[in-house]
Amino acid sequence: MNENRVATLLIVDDTPENIDVLNGILKQEYKIKVASNGEKALKIAQSEPAPDLILLDIMMPEMDGYEVCKRLKANFVTAKIPVIFVTAKGETADESLGFDIGAVDYITKPVSPPLVLRRVRTQLSLYDEKRLLDEMVKERTKELEKTRLQIIQHLGRAAEYKDNETGMHVIRMSHYAKLLGLAHGMSAEEAELLLNAAPMHDIGKIGIPDRILLKPGKLDAAEWEIMKTHPQMGAEILGSDSSVLLNLARDIALTHHEKWDGSGYPNGLKGEEISIHARIVAIADTFDALTTVRPYKHAWLVEDAINLLKKGAGSDFDPELVDKFLSIMPQIMEIKDQYAEITVEYLE
Repeated sequence: MNENRVATLLIVDDTPENIDVLNGILKQEYKIKVASNGEKALKIAQSEPAPDLILLDIMMPEMDGYEVCKRLKANFVTAKIPVIFVTAKGETADESLGFDIGAVDYITKPVSPPLVLRRVRTQLSLYDEKRLLDEMVKERTKELEKTRLQIIQHLGRAAEYKDNETGMHVIRMSHYAKLLGLAHGMSAEEAELLLNAAPMHDIGKIGIPDRILLKPGKLDAAEWEIMKTHPQMGAEILGSDSSVLLNLARDIALTHHEKWDGSGYPNGLKGEEISIHARIVAIADTFDALTTVRPYKHAWLVEDAINLLKKGAGSDFDPELVDKFLSIMPQIMEIKDQYAEITVEYLE
């Protein structure tokens, strides 16, 4: 806490005389807010600026201090605010219960002014240190997530460079996936996560021999079986991780070649057995692959790619998602133009 900022205390007690006593002890050093019942206390605790510490009576009508404390600790907004019980109940069992539900200290009535001041100062100091530590952890976590994201993006493009000289495919299809996610009703946060996980969808191609990946023609049966191993290899490369982003990337890498009717690979998943994220990436990936030059094909016209998506709706692709993709074609075309491929022709 900034040394120049005056801490705000919330005193909660149904007896005005008790509030007056505590206010008299603390008002010279702190800003004081008061509540005469639990409901008012909860509202004040959730308001801005939030109190830095709460002095809470236990014996109150309708909602006692224990219940107030439980609700404070159950609410993300107020969970970290330190609570000191101030009560005439001083039995060991009562104190144990208070600590069990989240209180940081106990002061018994009648209160001693020096004791109240010392306990309040101690808990505010501890709270201040905890907030500073939390902020440092948050900043460090943000830095680590940024680094992890950059690695994921670079690895995704590295895989793409094997069969696409500019690596722009992963950028376009990831933005297509984000747009389709938003059209489907995803939150902005989830759609952004999808944008950042999608570039890893073909990371398993790193393990496919160039003679197959870059073959300027149709793969034979044996070659195709090798090509079909890249989703599993991608999942193994990404592994299992506590990161939401990497777990999503792994799921997409493993399942983006599954088909709506169950005829895809590697596991023959069907319909909603395939995650919504992989179903979205399948459409975004297919559209961009079709409309892009590859070693084995010329770029298709957008109209032809759209017709293929329509034809595959209900068999290869989630039909509802195909409809939504077609409904956002103006935005899709903006992304296609913004991240246009450098002109490369592989086929003679």
